[in-house]
Amino acid sequence: MFWQQLVNGVTMGGIYALVTLGLTMVYGVLRILHISHAGVFALGAYIGVVALRLSPNLVVVTLLAMLVCGLVGVLMQRWLYRPLLGSSRIVPLIASIGMFTLMEDLFRLAAGPYVLPLPVRVPFGLDEVTTSVVTGNQLVVLSSAVILLVLAWFVINHTRLGLAWKATEQDFETAAAFGVNVDRAVAMNFLLGSAIAGAAGVLVGFYYNSVYPTMGSVPAYKAMAIAVLGGLGNVWGTVIAALLIGIIEAFLVISPVGLFLPRDSIAFVALILVLLLRPYGLFGRR
Repeated sequence: MFWQQLVNGVTMGGIYALVTLGLTMVYGVLRILHISHAGVFALGAYIGVVALRLSPNLVVVTLLAMLVCGLVGVLMQRWLYRPLLGSSRIVPLIASIGMFTLMEDLFRLAAGPYVLPLPVRVPFGLDEVTTSVVTGNQLVVLSSAVILLVLAWFVINHTRLGLAWKATEQDFETAAAFGVNVDRAVAMNFLLGSAIAGAAGVLVGFYYNSVYPTMGSVPAYKAMAIAVLGGLGNVWGTVIAALLIGIIEAFLVISPVGLFLPRDSIAFVALILVLLLRPYGLFGRR
């Protein structure tokens, strides 16, 4: 029972990390809470449903979702956030919430208010490798999450693009003065973060075999809570916070506390406690 719940928690934590990663990356560079990122997550799941007509293979479906969501993220940066950079921070936040609401309504209009299946085919039959501790679907989600997080780690820490993001995060004007193409760096930041969110949408749709218009509603605000817990703008603090929340949820829901504390409220209870005791997050800097 312990190991099963631990695997359940790590699986959900991996999904939370993928969903929250792009939001944290955007905040790190632009200092904007990118709530519509959850709409990109849901878009990834719907792109997965459409991509099934081309191929039922999970890898193909995920890559197509990442491509489309990455491009949508770049368009959001160019046409939604860029004109608002000189405004008060509340303005892009309101615009982001509005965009997220619009995306949910567009999903409902385009695909209907119904739950759609996502019966993708997993390469090498990994979804059939089931043990007493981990199911095949969990193995697929976990391995995919690890691959994507390692990819993000490599880009952030071992490429010129990652170095450009770190420079831009410190100061736009100084980074530009030293030759950093700031516009390109910000666009690529949205591209990678949105692509990973699209992959997370496909993985969640596959894991639960369900895609629906409001599937991004809870992740939108839970991702914001996890980003604050990890320290706003701290990518790896966010990943650790996501894993912690996933594990805590898995164990609390089977405990007596779970009778009084709904699963989706746990992240917000943790957020309140952290804000009271450590307002800059578990891994944030003063």
